[in-house]
Amino acid sequence: MNLTFILAIALTTLAAVAIVAATTLSGWRGWLALRQQQIGYGALPDRDPGPTAGTRIEIADLKERIRKLEAIAAGVEL
Repeated sequence: MNLTFILAIALTTLAAVAIVAATTLSGWRGWLALRQQQIGYGALPDRDPGPTAGTRIEIADLKERIRKLEAIAAGVEL
């Protein structure tokens, strides 16, 4: 094999890898810019973890108070 041929193959392969890497990097940066834009405009849904234990206890307490007030309004002794 000729040294010039091997060098040409190596440089062509290196150029192809560099082009693929540059294209992939450009796509990645574009995707990151899109995500930043979505977050900035509030397009992403809020991640609500749901009610906490304290909130659940407070809601249960309010429901119990409502039940008692309704019973008083109906004239029923508890």
